[in-house]
Amino acid sequence: MASIVSSSPSTSFSSANRTFKSVVCNISSAPRAATVGIAAFVGLAPLTLARPALAAEISLLGSQLTEPANALSLPTWAIHVSSVAEWVIAMALVWQYAEKSGYESWKGLSWGMVPLLGGALCACTWHFFYNAESLEVLVALQAALTVIGNITMCIAAFRIYNSTQESSDNS
Repeated sequence: MASIVSSSPSTSFSSANRTFKSVVCNISSAPRAATVGIAAFVGLAPLTLARPALAAEISLLGSQLTEPANALSLPTWAIHVSSVAEWVIAMALVWQYAEKSGYESWKGLSWGMVPLLGGALCACTWHFFYNAESLEVLVALQAALTVIGNITMCIAAFRIYNSTQESSDNS
C-alpha cells in the first residue's frame, strides 16, 4: 500500500520499502491530486501532481530541469502533437478516398489542407522555443497560413461541389 508521507513542496512517496522524491506543483485554488505512478513503468520516481506536469517538473536521475513559466504542460503538448498527427492522417484519408472513389477533385481538398498544416507546425515550433520573441514571425506566418489554408479549403470544397453537380447533370 502506497502512502504520501508529507505534503511539503518536496514530497516523499513510499512503496515496497522504497522512498521516491517528487515535486508537488501547487495551484492555490485546487487541492492536491493523488500520486500518479506512470513513471514506474519507465523507472522514474512517481509524480505527485496538482495540475498538469511540465517537463521541467520531472526529476530525471536527480537533476532538475528548469523551464520558463510560459512552458506548455505535457497534456497540452500531447494535444498539439496529436492534432497535427490527426491532420496528416485526415489529409492521407482524403487522398485515398479520391483515388479509390475516382473523384479526383477530392485530391484538391488534401492539397488545400497543406497550408493549415504549415500553420500548425509554426505554432508548435514557436511553443517549442517557449514563445521566444525572436520567433514572433512564426505567429504572423501561422496567421497568414491559416488565412491561405481557409481560402484553399474553400476553393477545394467549391471544386468538389462543382464536380458533383456536373456528374449529376450527366446522369
